[in-house]
Amino acid sequence: MRRFFRHPVRLVPLVFLVAILIGTGLLMLRPMTIEYQHAPFMTALFTATSAISVTGLTITDTPNYWSGSGLVLITVLTQLGGLGILTGAALVILTVSRRLGLHNRLLLQAETAEYGLGDVRRLLLRIAATVFACELAMTVIVTGRLWLAYDQPFWDALWSAGFHSIQAFNNCGFSLYRDGLLAFSRDPWVSLPLALGAIIGGLGFPAMFEAVREWRQPARWAVATKLTIWGSAALVAFGAVAFLAAEWANPWTVGQYDVPGKVVAAFAQIALARTGGFEVVPTEVLREESYTLLTGLMFIGGGSASTAGGIKVSTFFLLAFVIWAEVRGEPDVTVGHRRIATASQRQALTVALLSVAIVAAGTAALIAMTDKLPFYAALFEVTSAFSTTGLSVGVLSSLSDGGQLLLTVLMYVGRVGPLTFGSAIALNTRRRLYRYPEEQPIVG
Repeated sequence: MRRFFRHPVRLVPLVFLVAILIGTGLLMLRPMTIEYQHAPFMTALFTATSAISVTGLTITDTPNYWSGSGLVLITVLTQLGGLGILTGAALVILTVSRRLGLHNRLLLQAETAEYGLGDVRRLLLRIAATVFACELAMTVIVTGRLWLAYDQPFWDALWSAGFHSIQAFNNCGFSLYRDGLLAFSRDPWVSLPLALGAIIGGLGFPAMFEAVREWRQPARWAVATKLTIWGSAALVAFGAVAFLAAEWANPWTVGQYDVPGKVVAAFAQIALARTGGFEVVPTEVLREESYTLLTGLMFIGGGSASTAGGIKVSTFFLLAFVIWAEVRGEPDVTVGHRRIATASQRQALTVALLSVAIVAAGTAALIAMTDKLPFYAALFEVTSAFSTTGLSVGVLSSLSDGGQLLLTVLMYVGRVGPLTFGSAIALNTRRRLYRYPEEQPIVG
């Protein structure tokens, strides 16, 4: 038992589960709802899981269901969930680095800068300082905009800006507005700070810290940092262009805006759709190609050791390099003059295929539980829950308790699963003293 509690890889899922149960109990208290009544268990469980897992999916009208106390609790749970996953990732990295032997520890140190073998207290304090500094910067900008341009009372503007800044940096999608950020879709002083905060929070502390430290020499970045930084930039750029192409003439989304408004709305929606969860344009009236685009971006998610979910950007692009090397007939997979270890390729493939299996099984189960739910809607909701994104096509409140419970489990698995499973694979790496004869089965 003592070994269990000393092992961060095993401890992270347990800590999140305990936090969810405590959050559920607190949300069921009378002062947490506007009507001063006990929230149903399923509603409280779904909301607590969504906050702790920094997802943002909700089965209630958040600003009109939860009281001020309830909204403060949701904010606290979101902040704890974001800091918890960052802290857990840091501890897991340190644990993995100490269990892999000298050679692999040095490789891990190269991939995560100085923090694979660094001081725990210094690392955790720097993570916390970065989180609060980014949230404070966003809060200041958005508060000024809401106060000066929208005539909101200062304290109301400060509360709204602080709430949404915490949600954005932690890649969570709860909002104080019933229609999300639709009212600010063309306002760059509100939507862009929140979008940039979600991007920064979704990079992960290893990539973020190394990019800041070596910003003058990006060629010296570790492979993981290059895949995360340049991959995230490519996904946002490609997603914004593709989203504009699909929705340019859609009068229900960005078709009614001028060109600058279209660009701002498209960039903010794509940046927040990767795992942020805020609705900048009405999701339920998007075109089919946009649903496909958003589903793919949600599934990929953000960076490793970040507040974002999904299979992670580095995993996706690592597999892309594997395919490229195989197509070209290269004996090795290389990224930036670095050869990628076979173990890393297998781990990336395992995480990706298991995630595909979970999303496919979840989609089939949700369709079976809910009558007349279109396939695209079920796939979108399941992917959003598993990737801890928080976007929805507006069917959550109509789902049965079984459907809501399924999404609750997917949010929990999507939050702690990739980190726990990826670390378990790394720690379970073993070397045999013998090898079997090789064969080449027919493929394709």
